[in-house]
Amino acid sequence: MFVLVEMVDTVRIPPWNFQSKLNEAISEELNKKLANKVVYNVGLCICLYDITKLEDSYIFPGDGASHTKVHFRYVVFHPFLDEILVGKIKYCSQEGVHVTMDFFDDILIPPESLQQPAKFDEAEQVWLWEYETDEGAHDLYMDQGEEIRFRVADELFVDTSPTGPATAAKETPKKEPPYTLIGTICEPGLGLLSWWNS
Repeated sequence: MFVLVEMVDTVRIPPWNFQSKLNEAISEELNKKLANKVVYNVGLCICLYDITKLEDSYIFPGDGASHTKVHFRYVVFHPFLDEILVGKIKYCSQEGVHVTMDFFDDILIPPESLQQPAKFDEAEQVWLWEYETDEGAHDLYMDQGEEIRFRVADELFVDTSPTGPATAAKETPKKEPPYTLIGTICEPGLGLLSWWNS
């Protein structure tokens, strides 16, 4: 679920931070820049793990700050495909079940990946699984706040870089999250935890 990613960046240290130790100032700037941000095709950055190499620092004309090329490792949330994770149902919609892991909300389980037969209840705004037993069918609701186990089936990175004025003037595009996990409900007995634990 969490991986260490080796990265390289040039860090700018403003003059008012020169009294701090170089490692501390660089750590602070890297966490300001990357923590809780999605790096395209890498994942959600959590925090700095360590600094592996510092190159020479330079001060450029017209800028009193120092610029240092830094090699470092960062803790990143990037689950591998087919990994099983536990989250909570945030809400349900026609497009599927939206799941949260408290620190990461962009998880979608589409209708075709739910345990079948499943249907969407318009009145309650929840998905339900029509569970078959010897006594007949039972409707098991996927209520908001319920814990759920899901398997990571796919991941979707969207480049959210700013667009130029020519494309921005046409229409305002729908805002998409930069990183989305597409999941599938685990086998019966591994899905909604409260169904089987009560």
